[in-house]
Formats: sequence, structure tokens, C-alpha cells
Amino acid sequence: MMESVFIVAKYVGLVVIFAGLVQYTNYFIQLLLAAFQLAKSGRAAKVDALWRRYSDSAPPIAILVPAYNEEKTIVESLSSLMAIQYPNYEVIIINDGSSDATLEVLKDAFNLVETSRLYSPLAPHQPIKTIYRSQHQKRLVVIDKANGGKADALNAGINVSRAPLFCCVDADSVLEPDALLRTVKPFMEDPERTIAVGGTVRIANGSVIRNGQILKVQLPKKMLPLLQTVEYLRAFLMTRIAWSRLNTVLIISGAFGLFRRDAVLKVGGYSLGTVGEDMELVVKLHRTLIEQKQDYRIRFIPEPVCWT
Repeated sequence: MMESVFIVAKYVGLVVIFAGLVQYTNYFIQLLLAAFQLAKSGRAAKVDALWRRYSDSAPPIAILVPAYNEEKTIVESLSSLMAIQYPNYEVIIINDGSSDATLEVLKDAFNLVETSRLYSPLAPHQPIKTIYRSQHQKRLVVIDKANGGKADALNAGINVSRAPLFCCVDADSVLEPDALLRTVKPFMEDPERTIAVGGTVRIANGSVIRNGQILKVQLPKKMLPLLQTVEYLRAFLMTRIAWSRLNTVLIISGAFGLFRRDAVLKVGGYSLGTVGEDMELVVKLHRTLIEQKQDYRIRFIPEPVCWT
């Protein structure tokens, strides 16, 4: 009996060792690919240079922000989005049937009034009740709709938006001011093939945030958020850079990603009823474009940063 236990333990141990070797070999290959790509990319361009280069030709972008019960943070999050350094964009907040005072807070803070806006229901979503526009923030549109979940809310935002590109951002996230200028770069350099671009997502726990701006970057003091910070850095600054070089990025984070609207609508928008709608959409784009034998690129670039 004991001999059988030792034999089983021996083979289990060998399997664990082999799996560990495969995993760390994979990490090492990813590290080499990421280092090569970062070296090839060179130093990140300064914001002023990007603005001079793209201010006249940058395509319009719709920033889609699904919000459910966000009354405590929605105004601060919007303040950061209104300070984005980009020549042509609008912010579309989708109030996904919030049960708190999210809509009332938005009405009071941004002086919202009802507006009429034609749109086609190309992607499925729950009914839209009312569309609002801010009287003193011309970039701001608010959609009030029945609750349907994040994917459902994003589909409503895609339908109502008019820009050729849309950027999905979580309501509790903060974009750095130059994030859109940096994320749009692949669309400007390779407009025919670029379908989607993701940027870096960083953990904001421990950092000083005021009026929607990161004033001081600090590490979290608690162990779990600290480990999460390390994992995010590994995943974004190594793994996704490596997969991007091979055009095999399988997920663009739902907290921050830029997509071509027409390409997403061709695959039916976000699928409803899924848990990981961000990964599901990217996999669906890969599958459809490969089946159609199209030459395309889904990219990840590390310079644009979103804090969550």
C-alpha cells in the first residue's frame, strides 16, 4: 500500500516539475519577445509631438462608459475624461438601469437635458429610455436604459455613437490625459489592418487621486492588492507585448480598449450573457477575420495607461 502511494507521489511530483518547466519556459520566451518589441519601439513620443502630428488628422473617438450604481464616483471619473488631450472625441455614459442616484447626480453635475438622436439598433441591447446631452459640456452624452449588464450597455453605446472608433472605459477607471493620443497611433499608421488596440491597465490602490487625476503613484500597502499590482505588470508589460508581436492577443481589457466600430458591428457587437465580454469580443474578431482570410492586426501598446 505504502509503495503504491510513493509511486503515485513520485509521478505527481514529476508532472508538477514538468508543468513548472513548461510554464517558466513560456514566460522566458514571452520576456524575450517583449524585450525585443520594446527595444524596437524605442522611446515613447512626447505628448506635444503626438499632438502636432495627429491634431489635424486624428479620427473621432467615442468613449463609452457603462455605469451601474456609480453615484459616488461617476462625477470624478467624468472629470478625468473631460481632461483628455485629444482633438475630437465625445463621452457617452450609459446608465444601465442604476437603482441608486447615478442619473440624478449626472443631471445635477452636468446640467443634462433630453435630446433626440437617431441611431440604428445594429447590436442587441435592452430598450433605451432617454438620451441626454449636457448644456455646458458639449462632448457629453448620457444614455438612460433598462438594465442588461455591461455587454448590453456597451452595445447601446456603440449603436448611439457616430465616431469610427470607440473606446470602452470602466466607470471607476481613470485615463491618463495622453492615453487616447497614444492608443490611436496604430490606427493612424496602419488604418486598413488595425482592428483593435489595448493599453496598459494599472492598479490605482495606494496612489493619490484628486479630481480624476493621478497626483502621486504609490504601491498598495495591503498584500493582496500588492500581489495584484505585480501580476498586472507581468501580464501587461510582458505577456501582452509578446502576444501582440505575434498578432495573437486574445484579450483587450474591458477597462480600456480602442476598437473600430464597423468591425465590431460586423460580428454583432458584444455577445450578451457572457462573463468575460472583453475576451469574447476579441476572440470573435479573430475567428471572423481569419475565416474571411483578411489581413488584420489586433495590437497592444504599453504607453497608454488606465488606472483602475
